Amino acid sequence: MIDNLPKPIALYIAAENSGDGNLFDQCFAEDAVVRDEDQTIEGLAAIKKWKAETKEKYQHTIEPLAATQKDDQIIVTNRLTGNFPGSPIELEFVFTLDHDKIASLEIQS
Repeated sequence: MIDNLPKPIALYIAAENSGDGNLFDQCFAEDAVVRDEDQTIEGLAAIKKWKAETKEKYQHTIEPLAATQKDDQIIVTNRLTGNFPGSPIELEFVFTLDHDKIASLEIQS
């Protein structure tokens, strides 16, 4: 685990790995937007539903490998391991924060 991740990103990773959807309330803004696999998920309620479905389907974990900041974005390279073809894979998670919450997340291969 990377020690210096901003709190909302560290909480996001903890929520992903534990499957505790309630932690998403602490890390995402109410009007947050997520882009993943050619879909856009808007709003905290929709993000929580999508994450629950994704966790059930793929039973994945995330291991952060590196983090960099570029302008107002924090790019975290993660190793995802789970029940999907090609596991494990490395993906970049591009976060934009607004104060102490994730305003947007784009998952890139």
